[in-house]
Amino acid sequence: MRHRRATRKFNRTASHRHRMFQHLCEGLFRSWAIVTTVEKAKEVRPIAEGLITLARRGDSQAQRQVQRSIHDKMAYQTLFTKLGPHFAERKGGYTRILRLARRPGDGAEVALLELVDREKLGPPPGKPIRVKKEAKEKEGAGAK
Repeated sequence: MRHRRATRKFNRTASHRHRMFQHLCEGLFRSWAIVTTVEKAKEVRPIAEGLITLARRGDSQAQRQVQRSIHDKMAYQTLFTKLGPHFAERKGGYTRILRLARRPGDGAEVALLELVDREKLGPPPGKPIRVKKEAKEKEGAGAK
């Protein structure tokens, strides 16, 4: 029985588990949404929300605390330049977990961990904006 057990261990060592959570948080801050298992999403959610809360503060001590967890430069800059100011008025609940389906290989339940109001954030950093093929053709026809 797992009575009063706080965290899931995922059959990993502590250092591997912390690094896995770090990479999931970095992926979330780089692309606004990640697809992972429901269990991992439930464990990463409080970590990511704590980091966003520190980014809302934005002082030098908060930056040092975030640097301990986030090593990716793009995710770190995005956290303080976009996400902190975006969620400045929100008291909490910066992420949501949407259950998707079961993975075909092992039957694990897969979920989408995403930032709330990610449409208002615009495109994620470092990703090119996709323009549909028809829009390109219309632009080309109008220029001639």
